[in-house]
Amino acid sequence: MYNIFAASRLVVQFVLGAAVATNCALVLVSLVLTAILTDALRLKRLWRICENMSSSCPSGKRLRVLVDMDGVLADFEGGFLKKYRARYPDEPFISLEDRRGFWVSTQYGQLRSDLCDKAISIWQSKDFFIELEPLPGGVEAVKDMANMDNTDVFICTSPIKHYKHCPYEKYAWVEKHFGHDFLEQVILTRDKTVITGDILIDDKPDILGAESKPTWEHILFTACHNKHLSISPFQRRLLSWSDDWKAILDSKRQ
Repeated sequence: MYNIFAASRLVVQFVLGAAVATNCALVLVSLVLTAILTDALRLKRLWRICENMSSSCPSGKRLRVLVDMDGVLADFEGGFLKKYRARYPDEPFISLEDRRGFWVSTQYGQLRSDLCDKAISIWQSKDFFIELEPLPGGVEAVKDMANMDNTDVFICTSPIKHYKHCPYEKYAWVEKHFGHDFLEQVILTRDKTVITGDILIDDKPDILGAESKPTWEHILFTACHNKHLSISPFQRRLLSWSDDWKAILDSKRQ
């Protein structure tokens, strides 16, 4: 009789132990699954954060973009023609549609020799550069560029040799349209080939200087004087500031 009761007690203890063990195992499994699900949710949230960051920030290398001023940001051609006709109303003039060649004075000199100096006198005059109107979309595009991550933007412009008014007015024009802080981003140079950059957006077809192989790629900005020119297959144009300038920057980050 004793053995039967003893055996029964052992069976009960075994069953109870198994039940406890089973419950512990279930609790343990539950805890493990909870931890896994929690980590999965955390990973999912982190993944979404990374995706949002990657979509809002440019990928690839840091870029230095150089942007010309006259004919790219400021309407040099339109400003010149307006002031030339106001000062010399009886002299012949060249319409913007008929402009050919980068140098305005050269084409006017071909029209009549004395008109070369008259043309030069316009942009040597006080208030010529400060009163130039911005080209459509240029100021906004450069501001957008400057706010992009991994992008340094500089206005790279060549002052005329008759320096009485030009350098000051170029700085004043930038301050007027971009604000005082953007003056830190102005580069005045007679030779753009010695300036280091990844891209130079400029309306001058041929940019020559001390460096035969500048670091930057020249993006030809379309203007009235160069729109008729054929460019090499290796050169690129920016037709206007409504053109896809962001695609050009993205291509340089690859």
